[in-house]
Amino acid sequence: MVKTKTSEGLEHRLHALATQYETQDFIKDDPSWFMHQVVGKRNQEAIAFIASCLSYGSRQVFMPRIQYILDCSRGEPYQWVRTGRFVLDIPDDDNCFYRLYTNHMMYGLFQALQSMYKEHGDMESYIRSYAKKYDEMENIDALTAIEAICQYFQKHEITGIVPKNTNSCCKRVCMFLRWMVRKGSPVDIGIWSELIDQRTLIMPLDTHVIQQAMQLGLLKSKSATMVAARRLTEELATFFPEDPLKADFALFGYGVNL
Repeated sequence: MVKTKTSEGLEHRLHALATQYETQDFIKDDPSWFMHQVVGKRNQEAIAFIASCLSYGSRQVFMPRIQYILDCSRGEPYQWVRTGRFVLDIPDDDNCFYRLYTNHMMYGLFQALQSMYKEHGDMESYIRSYAKKYDEMENIDALTAIEAICQYFQKHEITGIVPKNTNSCCKRVCMFLRWMVRKGSPVDIGIWSELIDQRTLIMPLDTHVIQQAMQLGLLKSKSATMVAARRLTEELATFFPEDPLKADFALFGYGVNL
């Protein structure tokens, strides 16, 4: 994007909104809150991933379901999954856990995570080993990490929770990576900042973000695809070249002020 007076005005507005909304206060009603309630890198990674998987629909409904898991784990979600203690709290039946997710689906998700933790130690190490296949030893591209996560759960036949591939925008996986990678943020914890280059993060895309981006002239497509998410991210990188997903807070703020 060639900068004009209009784009410079937009840049100023986006930076102002990002500064206004990327604060400690943002966390209290956001699913990112949960990763700030546990101690230890592996616990943060575990509850962040679980929280991201459940983050759709009404916050008033999904936040208590994430809290339920945190309570069951007694603040130790990594060991709760790795040791298999989740079977005491999540029955393997077809009753509803949250909206489209049954207990059986959540049980399967935790089984797959347990296998990952036993084989690789944690998700960060799994992604690192996956990237080695493509000689990405340092500063792994975020898309590679998304592919790694999708492929792992697809291999373990976990459907309906984690996308099976990167054709869709993979909104919740992109949000999880934002939490894990961005550093120097009061919201995002940056514990994977040495694994993934934050400049390669991809915008978490949903209908609200699409509407806001279209109103700002940053996106033309209404489709929630990975192509659209990457295109929007490229546009936002002209305003935030070192940290494109800082714009996530700007678009949130823009939506609040509509």
